[in-house]
Amino acid sequence: MFSNNDELAQRLEAVGRATGEKVWRMPLAQEYDELIKSEIADMKNIGGRPGGSITAAQFIQRFVNDKPWAHLDIAGMAWASKDAACRPKGATAFGVRLLDQLVAEHYETK
Repeated sequence: MFSNNDELAQRLEAVGRATGEKVWRMPLAQEYDELIKSEIADMKNIGGRPGGSITAAQFIQRFVNDKPWAHLDIAGMAWASKDAACRPKGATAFGVRLLDQLVAEHYETK
């Protein structure tokens, strides 16, 4: 998880522990922002294989201004090649419980 907001990151970490869909915060860094600079455009939308998830977060950060945001890099968790106790082989839906619980606890009117 990448985020520009401590409160949002802490909420996601707590909800991740509760749902079993654990996330942890990774750093945003100017050095990786350099990888999406372009000589022919405002920026590239991909920085290459090194730091792929962090360059995706740096890309997002350029557009959100000061709004709280989080980038969950779930590509590695999106597909399972074999059955497990709580899910069949195939698409895992990782993140659905996490985000559903986050919204229910922090953003829905009760």
